[in-house]
Amino acid sequence: MRLTVLGGCGVWPEAGQACSGYVVEHDDFRLLVDVGYATMPRLLEHLSVDQVDAVFISHGHPDHCADLNPLLRARTLRDARPPPLPVYALPRALDAVLALDRPGMLDDGYVLHEFTAGSELEIGPFRAQTRLLPHWVPNAGVRLAAGGRVLTYTGDSGPSSDVVDLARGADLLVAEATYVHEVPEDSKGYQSSALHAGRQAAAAGAGRLLLTHLRPGTDHATARAAARDEYDGEVAVATADMIVDLP
Repeated sequence: MRLTVLGGCGVWPEAGQACSGYVVEHDDFRLLVDVGYATMPRLLEHLSVDQVDAVFISHGHPDHCADLNPLLRARTLRDARPPPLPVYALPRALDAVLALDRPGMLDDGYVLHEFTAGSELEIGPFRAQTRLLPHWVPNAGVRLAAGGRVLTYTGDSGPSSDVVDLARGADLLVAEATYVHEVPEDSKGYQSSALHAGRQAAAAGAGRLLLTHLRPGTDHATARAAARDEYDGEVAVATADMIVDLP
């Protein structure tokens, strides 16, 4: 299994970076997990749009799904169209982004598979277990298993025992860490810090921890140090073009 980071910024993209977007590959199948602001240009540095086999969206906030629109435009508004793209999302999560163009314009470019959080999905070679995790809008964390390897991605989530359960024994936990130590009062329960991510990675026994969704301007070394206060394993911060192999 291989993870390619397209972007890991929270809220808005920093210069040269992008918001949440990841390509997870196994057996030549390429699953795009989230496709937030500015991920489309990063994707095209690695793949053509025809090489994306499916898309999984954790939730409907635009820093996680806005660039689904240009992805579908690039696949649909041309003479030689690839097959419709399977898109997996919670019910109504994509209503806003799919309504950006005139009705019906992109309908031939995708097949929407809406699922209930808690469902298990088969997406190409991946067995995907989903779990509803706490956020302001419904957010589906996902555990992807293939070839004896496991990757867990939280989307955006406040601290929760469900994160630990979803990441139990995972080779890699990709965890939202919008803040470093303290989460502001108005966001408590809905977002996490690097400290929380480290604590949950340790409780889950995850092999590695990748911090993502840091607010622009956050010092990466400080975030890594906060996570290491709670977790003894390898800690990194998701940045554009990073590749993580799970051999």
